[in-house]
Amino acid sequence: MESFKLYINGQFDAGAASFDSLNPATATPWATIAEARAEETGRAVDAAARAFHDDAWRGLTAGARGKLLLKLADLIERDAQKLARLETLDTGKIIRETQAQIAYVAEYYRFYAGLADKMDGATLSIDKADMETWIKREPIGVVAAIIPWNSQLFLSAVKIGPAIAAGCTLVVKAAEVAPTPLLGFAELVHEAGFPPGVINIITGFAEGCGTVLTQHPQVDHIAFTGGAETARHIIRNSAENLASTSLELGGKSPFMVFADADLESAANAQVAAIFSASGQSCVAGSRLLVDEQVKDRFIEKLIGKVRGIVIGCPQQPETQFGPLCTARQKHNIEQVVSRSIEQGARLVIGNQPIDRPGFYYPPTILDCSAVPDAESVVQELFGPVLSVLTFKDEAEAIRLANGTEYGLAAGVFTQNLTRAHRVTRQLRSGVVWLNTYRVVSPLAPFGGYGKSGFGREGGIDAALEYTTTKTVWLRTSDEPIDDPFIMR
Repeated sequence: MESFKLYINGQFDAGAASFDSLNPATATPWATIAEARAEETGRAVDAAARAFHDDAWRGLTAGARGKLLLKLADLIERDAQKLARLETLDTGKIIRETQAQIAYVAEYYRFYAGLADKMDGATLSIDKADMETWIKREPIGVVAAIIPWNSQLFLSAVKIGPAIAAGCTLVVKAAEVAPTPLLGFAELVHEAGFPPGVINIITGFAEGCGTVLTQHPQVDHIAFTGGAETARHIIRNSAENLASTSLELGGKSPFMVFADADLESAANAQVAAIFSASGQSCVAGSRLLVDEQVKDRFIEKLIGKVRGIVIGCPQQPETQFGPLCTARQKHNIEQVVSRSIEQGARLVIGNQPIDRPGFYYPPTILDCSAVPDAESVVQELFGPVLSVLTFKDEAEAIRLANGTEYGLAAGVFTQNLTRAHRVTRQLRSGVVWLNTYRVVSPLAPFGGYGKSGFGREGGIDAALEYTTTKTVWLRTSDEPIDDPFIMR
């Protein structure tokens, strides 16, 4: 059993309690995790609040903050394989993806390192001749960054990077499920030389950790990625401290295939959209909307590709598809698929036991053309289940795509340039991929509409989430103020 500690105020802390983490590929414990309860959580917030006001942090120039982020990026790149091993062991994600994704995470920190000294304010051409007026951008304060278990080093980078660039301090809460990659990442934060308390990394359960963190009076902003129900609790909790929030939530993303699409390319992209990471992605393209003219040909291509997917141990480089992260998740997917079939969905492929230990569930396709309101179509499953619907024309395709409470991502496959523009304009989605899917960059913001949350992560937009503006008025006249009882 490996062991992992909390990171509070520049020190590694064993806490007063611990819990075990399971390897999803074997369903057995492999690591002992220090648990943050109310006392440890409070100390982490106190440390972040002290650091925010301390000259060791506030006295640094923006360029110096950028250099710390550059150092952190270099360390991530150096230790990408070590961190990838932790993520694969703890989450079940395949090693070939965790290695590539974590190496690329370094680029996010480099992007925000370069942005740190470029978040300028503005000088206003004010309508009063005796006034000079300017706007300063200042850090918002102490940030509670709450990270889900999936892609956690990436999803923490899009919070830590811009928050540090802006001059904030953070308490980063890793999910109690599979938290070891972030706790291992704490060693790199320590090595990079951030002043104590600037970045604190903890994990724990809702009652003793999450609730205490989001209600804490010294927390100024809450950045959360996860499910809508947890987000509702966070918003209620933030009423206690009036913290601002940015929420990146789930999705039920449409994957739209028009009759003129390159079907081979679209089929490869659909596999990436729903079966990579075993479907455990907030942007998973879980609703296939396909022109009825090409439905049968496209489904045939998908079936062939699904049959060729290599299911196995996630630590083996040849494996393409690993287990789900938790037994609870597997059980929920099995129940929803079963109910959807009872509602009239037709099983195309999948939904069969995999003869391996661990939380494996196979790539599954359901034809829901006859039941467009089947549970698998409506509910985010966070797993490898594709629900298929058909459309007759562009108008119906757009109606189906927007017929959801979510609005995080969408894929559009067509060779018609004017159609691509028309459809993109009408989609209620924060990210639209045209003839591709599941592509990210530190330069590009992402976020959603509706039940998919609000605020943006990535790009310059994310950095602005961690700042607040201060307007400064300077009167340049030496003459006395005319009438003190009239607002100018």
